Amino acid sequence: MTTHTTTTAPAASARPTGFAHDTAAVFVRESRPLVRDPFSVVFSLVQPLVFLGLFGPLLVGAAGGDAADTLQWFVPGILVMVALFGTASTGANLLFEMQTGSHERTLVAPLSRGALLVGRALKDVVPLVVQGTIVVLVAVPFGFRVDVPGLVAGLAVLAVFGIGFGALSYTLALACRSRDWMFWMVHQTLLFPLMILSGMLLPLDDGPEWIRVAAAVNPLSYLVGAERALLAGEVGAADVAGGVVAAVVTCAVGIAVGVRAMRRAR
Repeated sequence: MTTHTTTTAPAASARPTGFAHDTAAVFVRESRPLVRDPFSVVFSLVQPLVFLGLFGPLLVGAAGGDAADTLQWFVPGILVMVALFGTASTGANLLFEMQTGSHERTLVAPLSRGALLVGRALKDVVPLVVQGTIVVLVAVPFGFRVDVPGLVAGLAVLAVFGIGFGALSYTLALACRSRDWMFWMVHQTLLFPLMILSGMLLPLDDGPEWIRVAAAVNPLSYLVGAERALLAGEVGAADVAGGVVAAVVTCAVGIAVGVRAMRRAR
């Protein structure tokens, strides 16, 4: 009697090679729409460029100073605006995926839940850096003086902030999955006070006491101060340390809250 021995090959592991691999896979997946339609990155610059082109000259007239000096003060605030608006709305993409069922399919994929959030948040860094660079290049012909090392450092700080703020946007989307109108209500209610109370458009030094107090607890205020110092080449300024701390804290809080929300998602 002949005995046939069947050798069963070990099943391929359903899990990828780790958190870093999962994060990279999610990052590549989320970046594909940007590669296919890079015009969307440029189109989203319309609002910051409108502020730069229309609000900037008004600010020069109100200050009564030199246009180039005003740009040195104003352009860093526009970069923070790009980071703020660019990452605050990213949760809307997740809302759309939840409505179409695409997000549920990613939840059953052999991927770390934390990587699903971190990979998405990292994707937001790419358009942020591209848009920030474009804003600076547009301002240079009008007298803006760019310190290249300071610009690189400033974009890195904005990238850290953007990862955290994008993660918070995804967290809000997960919380509003069945009421997408609430996402936009919270979005609009918080976004503009954060922007105005950061001093990115107008100086707040001569404002009422309550505005200065509100600005002191607004992390964007420290981010704006850091960007102004960095783009002026003042890498060792005290404002830089405050902005770095604000960006790192926002990133840590955003990822911690977002990963927890993603792990609880059903």
